[in-house]
Amino acid sequence: MQKGTLPALEHAALGIELGSTRIKAVLTDAANDPVASGSYDWENRHEGNIWTYTLDDIREGLQGAYRDLARDVKEKYGVTLTSVGAIGISAMMHGYMVFDRQGRLLVPFRTWRNNTAAAAADRLTQVFGYHIPARWSVAHLYQAISDGEPHVRDIAFQTTLAGYVHWMLTGRKAVGIGEASGMFPVDPATKQYDARMLALFNGLIADKVPFQAEDVLPEILPAGEEAGRLTPAGAKFLDPTGNLQAGIPLCPPEGDAGTGMVATNSVRRRTGNVSAGTSVFAMIVLERELSKPYPEIDLVTTPAGDLVGMVHCNNCTSDLNAWVELFGEFAKLLGADVPKAGLYDLLYKASEAGDKDCGGLLSYNYVSNENITAVEHGRPLFVRKADNNFTLANFMRCHLYSAFGALKTGCDIMFGAEGVKVDRITGHGGIFKTERVAQSYLAAALGAPVTVMQTAGEGGAWGMAVLANYMLGKRRGERLETYLEERVFKGKEGVTLAPDPADVKGFTQFAQRYAEGLPIVREAVRSMK
Repeated sequence: MQKGTLPALEHAALGIELGSTRIKAVLTDAANDPVASGSYDWENRHEGNIWTYTLDDIREGLQGAYRDLARDVKEKYGVTLTSVGAIGISAMMHGYMVFDRQGRLLVPFRTWRNNTAAAAADRLTQVFGYHIPARWSVAHLYQAISDGEPHVRDIAFQTTLAGYVHWMLTGRKAVGIGEASGMFPVDPATKQYDARMLALFNGLIADKVPFQAEDVLPEILPAGEEAGRLTPAGAKFLDPTGNLQAGIPLCPPEGDAGTGMVATNSVRRRTGNVSAGTSVFAMIVLERELSKPYPEIDLVTTPAGDLVGMVHCNNCTSDLNAWVELFGEFAKLLGADVPKAGLYDLLYKASEAGDKDCGGLLSYNYVSNENITAVEHGRPLFVRKADNNFTLANFMRCHLYSAFGALKTGCDIMFGAEGVKVDRITGHGGIFKTERVAQSYLAAALGAPVTVMQTAGEGGAWGMAVLANYMLGKRRGERLETYLEERVFKGKEGVTLAPDPADVKGFTQFAQRYAEGLPIVREAVRSMK
């Protein structure tokens, strides 16, 4: 087979994102068009009542995704990948990774899925007058300090998963501002950790540990800055074959929220996006601060440092995926070998024939705890009354609605109680790959038009590559939103669906049933130990 022509690698950007179930690597050309990709499937462990990945898991997964990308480059273009113009690392945000002065991990990585820091989060929210979610890094740190965990006196550095990988590649302890805003509150005016809250936090821990927060938190860098270069050890960490050369510049590492905003051109004020995967979150770039703290709304920033209202739900597609896998097993029993993508298309499209309110059916997709609805542990649940319209179409529609059920709770506060205005909401993630279906249900849930771009399936790894390219090609004074609108998304096609009034009415009925049924899933948590 004739090989294609690989664009000049000195102008190519590599983005890698470590998601909850998949690590993806995307190589783009100077115009931000994907030219090669690779992936590696992985899964978190539940050990010692903690959701975690080991350092070996992280290294092996990172190398696996890069190896798959290098193989794709070799197969498509007949060349060995040895260098690129820039690299960017992204990962699921928040969590707890702490190291001593020798760079040793002090306790197993506690991911964002853990709800073990809820008491600390409540206390910090009270002290700061600012909502601190339980998954944020500062909540985990304060909980460990409050619990008197022995390791806290040895902490020399705290970071996130993206920050850890970046550190391994460059030796630099830095994160992007959007990632930092999910560790500790950031002041949008100074683009640094909030000085007032640092002082309050340091007062809380003064007699308990031999450090102050700013001593252990990573350096903050905005999008467009260089955040170090690939060291020889970092090159080996990413590519143990030795083919990859050191010296490649890296942009600031960002969280999956930031790459979702970039991948959907949603960094300008009055724009927003919904990123749907294992978790789901809506990000709305705000024109002003909210009137008061809300436990359902986190305040973070764009990769450029502008204030964002974020509704983050721990659960989205995991339970839905499990049901699709179950139907796939049944198909095999019938002798039908349906490709996974085709199976999703069949089942998702079948849901469109269902009743607008799902025929009275109800489900909760809580594989893990859900902070938005105050459910402490994961108990996926499907329930119906005997006289409900129990059909395949309603069953699938119910589970697709449920994927956005908790999200609607928080978004209703932003758009309703706070009167937040948004001109454009863009959806991205695998749930939108099937044309129209999940997109129309999300529009119904939010009561607003939703756009899906052709890049929706590329996800955060592509968004991270775009940030790396922004660093490479940034013109003096060019803002990130201008770069995206003029040099990335200009001329790119997207499909926008306005909410159908009948779907809105049906989703509203489902949402009321969803809220009223929450005691059922809480009882499942209590009784199913």
